Amino acid sequence: MSLTRLINNIKKHPDYHQAGMILCHNGVVRSTSRDGRKVSGLTITVNHDKLQKIIEANKQTPGIIEVLVEINENRHLSIGDDVMFLVVAGDIRENVIQVLTDTLNAIKTTVTHKTEFFE
Repeated sequence: MSLTRLINNIKKHPDYHQAGMILCHNGVVRSTSRDGRKVSGLTITVNHDKLQKIIEANKQTPGIIEVLVEINENRHLSIGDDVMFLVVAGDIRENVIQVLTDTLNAIKTTVTHKTEFFE
């Protein structure tokens, strides 16, 4: 996984000259679950068909140039490891922030399944 590679891919996009913002999300494994239990790590599985549909739908949003996602799936991830990179490029911050938020929420609720391992 490489956030730099994703950003560089966006900069090569033919419509990049219309971009006013690139916004990035870097999800990492934290040491506690949402309910406060100590976590030793996790694994992530991905529904790629749903992921592709979400990406394509959000790329159609006015002002959005590109949406790229990379998920560290099907392996044991330890505390501090990168889980997901999400990069959105678009014209103005209101459009980019909204699409990043919508895309992230859709991925977390319908695309990925997380299995946490507890201490």
